[in-house]
Amino acid sequence: QVQVAESGGDLVQTGGSLRLRCEASESDFAIVAMGWYRQAPGKQRELVAALLTDGGRTNYTESVKGRFTISTDNAKNTMYLQMNNLKPEDSGVYYCVVMVGLGEYWGQGTQVTVSS
Repeated sequence: QVQVAESGGDLVQTGGSLRLRCEASESDFAIVAMGWYRQAPGKQRELVAALLTDGGRTNYTESVKGRFTISTDNAKNTMYLQMNNLKPEDSGVYYCVVMVGLGEYWGQGTQVTVSS
């Protein structure tokens, strides 16, 4: 079982920045991919950004391209989401998901609120 924990959510003004952090516990299996989802009230959860650990390939939803950056540290058990030029529509609960072996593990989420 892999434990996943997010942190870094906060209340910021439009145009501000936040850096989310996701930490995954150690596992006997390698982390294949990591990603960030978000869910706004009344809306479906959507994929914001994802990263493949083998090669570092990244993918972003169109609305955050050029503003958000996903990255991992050298140990690749910690992932970050740097969010710049935040907009009110970026508000929501941000969830980290980690794919380890054949398993998928989710964190509890961290709240991001962008005021207009």
